[in-house]
Amino acid sequence: MNDHVASQSLQDDIGLRAPLLFAATILLVFGLPYSLAGTALGRVLFPAQATGSLIEREGRVVGSALVAQPFADARYFQPRPSAANYDPMAAAGSNQARSNPELQARIAATVAAVAAREGIAPSRVPDDLATESGGGLDPDISPAGAQVQVARVAKARGLEPAVVEAMVARATEAPQLGVLGRPRVNVLRLNLALDGRTR
Repeated sequence: MNDHVASQSLQDDIGLRAPLLFAATILLVFGLPYSLAGTALGRVLFPAQATGSLIEREGRVVGSALVAQPFADARYFQPRPSAANYDPMAAAGSNQARSNPELQARIAATVAAVAAREGIAPSRVPDDLATESGGGLDPDISPAGAQVQVARVAKARGLEPAVVEAMVARATEAPQLGVLGRPRVNVLRLNLALDGRTR
């Protein structure tokens, strides 16, 4: 009886040792080194993106090229609305269906606010200025979204609209690899270019 119990206990120990040894091996050989190698490779191949694509001016971080942020002054282009209130730790869309009356009412209110801010008809407000992106932190707007803001920004800065239009054109990025996505304008980079402009 005791021999049988001891034998069973030994088999249990052996049966438990193999999966634990396998799990430890997978973790130490593949888990940690794989993560470290991926992180190191990312820093070598994409150093700016790996550290958050932070943008510095005069030794101070002013934002990230990957995360939208609001601008209160009329001298600046505005990004898309954000369901996350531009908080990277709360990135999310509204998760409301297109048929949801609350979503429709919010979009209508946003369209009216943008139209009033830019002095244009509501029908001219581009979709991206009235709707949030899936993550709520899209740093880019469409060229049309930038174009409707040109007159306000130019007036607030005392510039000719043609000057601001030319800066928007220079800031417009083509689709990645020529086919992925749509043309876009990074709002933070455009605003910094405007701030750095010498008359």
